[in-house]
This record gives sequence, C-alpha cells and structure tokens, in this order.
Amino acid sequence: MTRSLVRNAGVLAFFTGISRILGLVRDQVFLALFGAGNSVLNDAYLAAFRIPNLFRDLFAEGAMSAAFVTTFSATRENDGDEKAWALGNRVIAGVAVFVGGLVVLGMIGASVLVGLIAPGFGDIPGKAELTTQLTRILWPFLLLVALAAVWMGMLNAHDRFAVPASASTMFNVGSLAIGVPVAYLMDPSWGPKAMVGMTLGTLAGGALQWLVQVPALRREGFRTRPKLDLRDEGFRKVVALMAPAVVGTAAVQINVTVNTVFATMIAGNGPVSWLSAAFRLMQFPIGVFGVAVGTAMLPALSRSAIRSDMVEYRATLARSLRLVAMLCLPSACGLAILAEPLIGALYQHGRFLQSDTIQTAWALRYYAIGLTGYAAIKVLAPASYALGDARTPALVSVASIAVNLFTNWLFTMRLGWGHRGLALAVSVVALVNSTALLVAISQRIGAPSRRSIIELSKVGLATLAMAAVCWLASVWLGATLGASFAARSTTVMACVALSIVVYWAAAQLLRIQETADVVAMLRRRLRRHA
Repeated sequence: MTRSLVRNAGVLAFFTGISRILGLVRDQVFLALFGAGNSVLNDAYLAAFRIPNLFRDLFAEGAMSAAFVTTFSATRENDGDEKAWALGNRVIAGVAVFVGGLVVLGMIGASVLVGLIAPGFGDIPGKAELTTQLTRILWPFLLLVALAAVWMGMLNAHDRFAVPASASTMFNVGSLAIGVPVAYLMDPSWGPKAMVGMTLGTLAGGALQWLVQVPALRREGFRTRPKLDLRDEGFRKVVALMAPAVVGTAAVQINVTVNTVFATMIAGNGPVSWLSAAFRLMQFPIGVFGVAVGTAMLPALSRSAIRSDMVEYRATLARSLRLVAMLCLPSACGLAILAEPLIGALYQHGRFLQSDTIQTAWALRYYAIGLTGYAAIKVLAPASYALGDARTPALVSVASIAVNLFTNWLFTMRLGWGHRGLALAVSVVALVNSTALLVAISQRIGAPSRRSIIELSKVGLATLAMAAVCWLASVWLGATLGASFAARSTTVMACVALSIVVYWAAAQLLRIQETADVVAMLRRRLRRHA
C-alpha cells in the first residue's frame, strides 16, 4: 500500500507539476501582454474567471469529485464495473442538466454578479463592463470542467492517474495555443478586444481538458450513455454525500469571494493581479504535493473504509500527511525567502513593472505561511469523505467564514496592510481549517502516533537547516549579482539547488522515512527506463 501510494502520488505530482509550470507560463503571457498595476485588463479577466470558479469546486473538482469517487469506488467494489459505469452515466446526465442550467442563469445575470464580487470596479471607467463581457464568455467553462471531473473520477477509481492528471495540462496548452492567435487577430494592440480573444482561448482549453480523457476511459470499457434517474440508489448516495460537501466548499468559495471584494476595494489597479500571480506560485506545491497525495490516497482510503479496515486507513492517512509535510514545509520556506528574485525573474517583463514585483513578492510571503495547512486540507477533507463523513468538513468550512471575515477586516481595514493582509488572512484560515479537520478525524481513528510526531519533528529540523542556508545564500548572491533578470535567475537556481542538497543531507542524517520511499520510487523508475 505504501509503495502504491507513493507511486501514484509521484505520477500525479509529475503531471500536475507540468500543468502548474504551464499555468505559470500562461500567467507570464497574460501579465506581459496586459500588465498588472498599470492596466484594467488583467484585473477584469481574473475577476471574470473567479465567478465561474466559485462554482467549480461546488459542482466539479471539489465536492462532486470527492463524493463521486467515494461512491463509484464502493459500487465497483461491491457490484462490479457494469453497475459502476451505469452510475457514471447517471451522474453525467445530472451534471449536464443541473450545471447546464446554472450556466445559462449565470450568463443572464453576469452584470449583477460582477457588481457583487467586484464592487470597486465600477469606479474605474470600462472595467466593470469588460468584466461582465468576459464573465458571460467564461460561464460555459464550468460545464466543461464538471464533465471533466466525472471522467477524472472514474479513471482514478480504476487507479488510472496519469491521463486525468495530464488533462489540466491540455487546458493551459489550449488556452495559449488558441487564445494568443485569436487575441492578436482581434486586436494587435493588445487592448480589450484582445482580452476577449484570450478568454475564448480559456474556454477552448476547458474543452480540451475534458475531451483528452475520453480515449483512456473508453479503453477501460466505459461508453457514454447518459440517463437521468433521480431515484437511482447510487446517484442518491452521490447527492447525499455531496450535499454537506457543497456546504463546506461553498464556505470556502464565500471566503474567496470576500477576499476578492476586499481586493477590489483597495485603491488603484493591481491588487487582484498581485494576489493572483503570487497564489499561482503557491498552487505549484499545493497541486504537486497536496492535491497529488490527496487524489492518490482517496481510492485506497475508500476501499479501506468499505472493508472497515481502520488499521490500513490510519496508516495510509498518516503516511500521506507526513509526505505532504516533508514536501511542503521546505517549499513554503523557499518561496518566502526567494519571493522577490523569483517573482522578478518570472513575471517582470513587458508591462509587469518592478513595483508589481515588490507587491507580488509581499503577497507570496504571507501566502507561504499557510501553504502546508492548505495542502493538508487537500488530504484531510477527502479522508473524511472516505469515512462517509462530509458533515465535519462542512462545519469546519462554515466556521472559517467568521475567521476569514474577521482577519480580512483586521489586517486590511484596521491595520491597513492592503493586499498583504488578504494573503495573510488566507493563510490563517488554512491553518485553522487543517488543524480542526485533523482534530476531528483523530477523534474517530485515534490521535497521531508517536512515530508520526517524531517524523514530523525531523522534517521541521531539516527544514530549519535548509531555510538558514537558503537565506544566507540569497542575501549574499543578491548583494553580489544585483537585480537584473540574469542575476535573479541565477540567485533562484543556485539557492534552490543548494537548498535541495542541504535538505536532502539533513533528511538522510535524520533518517526521515518518507525520503527513503521517494528514493525507492525514483530508482525503480530509472531502472524501468534504463
């Protein structure tokens, strides 16, 4: 089980990493072409994209995905593939009807939604109108990713992780390969019409993300025959498990919406873009480590829960959390220490200025505080769903609304920290949520073992050693090389390489078990391709 978890997580991490890198390239293109603090265009696109994304976790990759994988795995385990495929077709029909109707309503009420989520845009001529236009174009994206999530869930339940993980890569490829030429044809000066073209490219990327999974699922034996049956037992189980999960995810999206509202109320252009660019870098370790481990462990945890094998369940969860900590704690320290040279090297091109680099770097530092907590949620919430308990994550998420409102008000309105305060509020909420989920699950399966506590302490010590060396190297290289693109790139690459060596040496010295598992996986892959 341990080898299987590490192997599957490794496959997911690899493809998710490629997707995150391409997502970063996508952001670089957007910021270079349309700017951040000196332009309304990128803020308008990000706010427009945020609106269908508010529902994405509700009806696609979040609540629905976890509820569907858990029920689909149980149906396949107990009744075989034929019954499972029938359940898949019923869920597809339900998604098409319900999410399709939501898309139509969203397109009709786009102007109202923009007024709610971005009230500050109305003070800048043309910004709210452009955001509304882009929102209407992007609404169908929700239906495309919802269908992609169903396909992804069925493949994951069959222990097929590579193709679903690579699907998001197609989204980024399609967005740029189609969006950039269309944008240029519509407006060579890269004005508002060009942004409309890039938005159409985003929609095309969503379609590719869904369609690229179809051949792999057909090879597993699935045939698309949608049939809506609201009385079907399996379908009702998905809805029953999804209902409290939707409440929990809705709370998360309420927090995102509140943060966006606060960001649009900060004077001038830029805060929305600075926060988005910074969080893109956060998404790399969250996706590569947190989401990858959480996705890989969910089918195994679901099977353990079905068999009532709590010994295996607890061991799998503990190993998953230790693996997340081993990878995310050093990542968080590295992002915080190297924030400015990293942002400058990646984004400071075209219309993205030095002032944008400084502001984005501050956002990244405050985001990094909560990175490990954020990644842990991606493991703990699905673990709770596997036990058939969607109520606890829902209650924790609802409680987080109060925490988020208070911290947003405290850090931005009271203390005047601007967009930095919003990033810090996200981190506080992530840490509070992950701690609450861990406590709730521990009450059901027992407190973390002595071994887990010792292993986590070792990870903390190795991270401290790495962080000290990384900070000293970054200060010296920054003072020696300067702040040009080449200097910043050299600083980042040298510090990352040195940090990996130091962390690796410390992990070996402290005998961190998860390091050995990762090494064994890499050796097996190298031998296989030799």
